[in-house]
Amino acid sequence: MMKVLVRTASPLLLLTMAPLFAVPAHAQSGAAVYKAKCAACHGAAGKGDTSMGKMLKVKDLSSPEVQKQSDAQLTAIIENGKSPMPGYKDKLSSGDIKELVSYIRSLKK
Repeated sequence: MMKVLVRTASPLLLLTMAPLFAVPAHAQSGAAVYKAKCAACHGAAGKGDTSMGKMLKVKDLSSPEVQKQSDAQLTAIIENGKSPMPGYKDKLSSGDIKELVSYIRSLKK
């Protein structure tokens, strides 16, 4: 039987490095929801530069026009839709929508 010695990093080193790798859970979750439900039209960066986005003339989510809207306004648009975008209140939880709004805020120019 062969023994393998494993050297682990010191707890202090791990604590010091943690902020470098930490991504808020809401950003990860909001990004996942965005990728699954929004990116096909709004694009990976929210610019609306996909074929479908251009055809539907979707909003650039990083634009001042979108970013100046309140969280409540963005939530209402996501829940109820805004032509041509469908509503998602029956497809996403209120928590998912909140995280999605937070992610959209991160797209700010």
